Amino acid sequence: MKQFNIHFSKNRKIYYCISIGIMIIGLICNIIFGAKLDIEFRGGTQIKYSYTGGSGTVNQSDVEKVVKDTVQSESSVLLSKDVKSSANNITIELAGSKAISVDMQQKLAKNLEAKFANCKFSLVESNSINPSMGQRFFTKCLVAVAITVVLLILYIAMRFRKIGGMVAGVTAIIALIHDIIMVYFTFIICRFPINSNFIAVVLMILGYSLNDTIVVYDRIRENRNEMPAKTPAGELVDRSINQTLTRSIFTVLCVVMVLACLIVTSVYFQLTSVITLAVPMMVGVVSGCYSSVCIAGPLYVGWNEHKDKKNKEGRSKKAAASAEI
Repeated sequence: MKQFNIHFSKNRKIYYCISIGIMIIGLICNIIFGAKLDIEFRGGTQIKYSYTGGSGTVNQSDVEKVVKDTVQSESSVLLSKDVKSSANNITIELAGSKAISVDMQQKLAKNLEAKFANCKFSLVESNSINPSMGQRFFTKCLVAVAITVVLLILYIAMRFRKIGGMVAGVTAIIALIHDIIMVYFTFIICRFPINSNFIAVVLMILGYSLNDTIVVYDRIRENRNEMPAKTPAGELVDRSINQTLTRSIFTVLCVVMVLACLIVTSVYFQLTSVITLAVPMMVGVVSGCYSSVCIAGPLYVGWNEHKDKKNKEGRSKKAAASAEI
C-alpha cells in the first residue's frame, strides 16, 4: 500500500477551519429553513393512498391544495412508487393531535378523484401518533445515542490507556460529534425530515467513524513501542495516520460507491425513505473518514503538546523557586 508523507498535525488549523466553515454554512441553513421533525417525533396523522391511471399527472402542489381545502390543515405530501406492484402511492402527513375520521379520509379520496379525473384512489393505511408519544420516542432515541457515546469513551479509554486512554477517548468522541453535526446539517440542507432514519444514520456513523479512528490509535500504540521514547507526538501521529491512510481511503471509496448505486436506484424508483437514509449516510461516511484522519489525530497531538507545555512550565517554576531558596 502506498505510503504518504502528509503533515497532518502541522496543518491541523486548516482542517479545523474547513470543518468550522462547513458548520457555519449548515447553521445558516438551519436558521433559514429550520429543522423539520417527522410526525413520528412531533405527532400527527399519516394517510397513504394508492392510485391507478393518470401516471405523471398527479403532482405534489395540487394534492396539497386538495388536502388543505378538504381537511382545512397544512400537509406534507410525498409521491412514491411501489417497486413490487408498480403502484403509485401518495403519503399525506398532517401535524396535530386530532385523528382524521374515516368519513374524512373517504371524502379526501373522492376530492382527489375529482381533481385528477383519470385516477382511481384507494386508502392503503392510516396512522395517528400522539404528540406526547412522539416526543417521548425522540427523547428515548437521544438517550440511546448519549449512552452509546459514554460507553465508547470508556471502551477507548480502557483499550488505549498506554497512550493516554482518556485523551484518546475524548478526542475520538469530539470527532464523532463532528460527524453527527455533519449528518444533521445534511438533513437540514436537503430538507429531509428528522425521523428514525436520522437516528439510524447517527448510530451507524458512530460505529463506522470510531472503527476508523481506532485503527489510527492502534497504529499510534504500535509506533509508540517501536519509535524512541522522546519522539514528538506530532511525528508519531503523522506517521501512524500516513501508514493507515490508504486503507481509510479505500474503505470509504467502497462504501461511497455502494451508497451511490443505492441512491441512483432509489431516485429511479422514487424510494424517498431510502434516499433520506442513503444520502446522509454517504455524507457521514466521508465525514467519518475525514474526522478520523484530520480531526481526531491532530486533536490528540494538540492535547499532548498543551499538556507537555504545562508540565515544562510547572518544572520551570519549581526550578526557579528552588533557586531562590
